[in-house]
Amino acid sequence: MSAPAAPFRLADRRAREAAEELLAPAAARSVRTRGRARPEPEDPLRTAYERDRDRILHAKAFRRLKHKTQVFLNPDGDHFVTRLTHTLQVTQVARSLAAALSLNETLAEAIALGHDLGHSPFGHIGEAALEPYVAGGWHHAAQGVRIVEVLEDLNLTWEVRDGIRAHSWKITPPPATREAECVRYADRIGYLSHDALDAVRAGVLSVGELPASTRRVFGAPGSAMVGAMISAVVEGSLSPGNATGAVVMAPEALEAMAELRAFMFARVYESDTAAGQKHIAIDVIRRLVDHHLAHPELIPATYRDTEADLLTQVVDHVTGMTDRFALATHDRLFDDTASVRMRPLLVTP
Repeated sequence: MSAPAAPFRLADRRAREAAEELLAPAAARSVRTRGRARPEPEDPLRTAYERDRDRILHAKAFRRLKHKTQVFLNPDGDHFVTRLTHTLQVTQVARSLAAALSLNETLAEAIALGHDLGHSPFGHIGEAALEPYVAGGWHHAAQGVRIVEVLEDLNLTWEVRDGIRAHSWKITPPPATREAECVRYADRIGYLSHDALDAVRAGVLSVGELPASTRRVFGAPGSAMVGAMISAVVEGSLSPGNATGAVVMAPEALEAMAELRAFMFARVYESDTAAGQKHIAIDVIRRLVDHHLAHPELIPATYRDTEADLLTQVVDHVTGMTDRFALATHDRLFDDTASVRMRPLLVTP
């Protein structure tokens, strides 16, 4: 009588690397990474990209995302999207795209998990607040790279750092891998679909007010919209007419997405309601920067690049704050109760 089959089979790093060879020609292979700033011995179980994913998950900057704003400042409701939930949603979409296109899911996952590590308090408002201090402007993508390279020194592979650097569509040059292109689309799919859902939930919009093309091509905000957008990227990328070989969205859906994005900027992101909160948030950040420039001894030694100039150290500290920590620090330093004045931008009805 033959012995029973073993219940498990070891899938070590070499087995996982071998499985990557079955991916599409455009996929990145961990064995062909451009490497790390400091060479390291290989892990016996995990590929290089799997190690990067795990390092990001355990980073302090990742943990802080749970108390950072996505769109709605200091929200009262428990179901509004935060940077952490947005990051998890982007990761799911990026993995779905990578899997459908036979790309490296783990690389897409690592980039997606790290793409927003550099965000300041109060979302993109922080970038506007820091314009007077940083020549050429401050951008969360560059700060994300600084976090993983300097402030936490995760020693990630080049491909993951490049994907974090260029996850925003406004950044040039574009990312070098198709997996990072998946993250670019996943980021836009995530924030448009869920920000629209939050706005409807808060009573700021109704589904019927969304552009007709949005409702026709993507359906209502939520899972239907996310699924339709994912399918549109897969369809566009696999289309025989895709001569570039890049990750792209089908033309009709791309036009509908652009219309939805313009609508969201006009009705939500840059609305009159948001403008009042933006003024307060910018004031909080600038007062914190000015105060710490005058009192650098207040910057914690545990999260400080002492080799950088003072302004960079202060910006590192202030932009690393969560929304609630920034408000609490501001109110403690100035006794100005900004946290009271900054009522939730949108509240659940």
